[in-house]
Amino acid sequence: MTRILSGVALAAAALAAILFLPVVGLRMLASLVAVLAAHEYLRITQTSVASDSMRRGSLRSADGPILLLVALTCWYMLLPDVQTLLGLIIAAFAVLVLQVLFGGATLQQAATGFFAPWYLGLPLGMLVSVQAINGPKATLLLLATVVLSDTAQYYSGRTFGRHPLAPTISPKKTIEGAIGGLVFGTLFMALVGPRVLPGLAPVPMAVLGLTIVVLGICGDLFESRLKRDANLKDSSNLIPGHGGILDRIDALLFAVPAYYLYLRS
Repeated sequence: MTRILSGVALAAAALAAILFLPVVGLRMLASLVAVLAAHEYLRITQTSVASDSMRRGSLRSADGPILLLVALTCWYMLLPDVQTLLGLIIAAFAVLVLQVLFGGATLQQAATGFFAPWYLGLPLGMLVSVQAINGPKATLLLLATVVLSDTAQYYSGRTFGRHPLAPTISPKKTIEGAIGGLVFGTLFMALVGPRVLPGLAPVPMAVLGLTIVVLGICGDLFESRLKRDANLKDSSNLIPGHGGILDRIDALLFAVPAYYLYLRS
């Protein structure tokens, strides 16, 4: 019951934000979500790469600049330009160098922080850009495709699942479940997409739907690998019954850039 109630509350809050918040409000909310997800991501990666408490402490001292870069990357992806992106890359690289040279971090530890703005801030900023340029319907179309695919994967895997998809990463995921997600996600985008985004034909939308589902599965497996390396079940316990924010948006993080680039092309 806790899982259901928190899930309904989370979905209602997301829907209200998409439908009623102005763009600046969405930018602020997306940046906050990116920072919270980045905090979980750093916790996971610190647990997996740190070999002793001294290293963990030295890496945590640099979390502030990384979280700030994640927020800035998310914020400025609304209307990105080459100079802004170059500045963010240079800033992230500078943090990496300072961590290695003066913070006592290994190159592997610093690299996990360097990856955070692009893994978390960039796609969430792109999602706000989708809303600002194409409207709430475009945002809801993407979210509905990802949610429908995830649901289809769960029930298809539960009903027909026999063959593991990635047993060393996520033993419960099956090939049959993935196929179910691909079928329903692709069909949904092909049938609903042209109505939400007039002028786009069903076949290209079907290809887009297939791409989104495949990338979503990859994003899910990527986060599962991070947690497995750290021997963690959830990214955090922030959302009762659902784990952390990163657990809820892992598929979306990989799917958003493809959707964004398609709509901007």
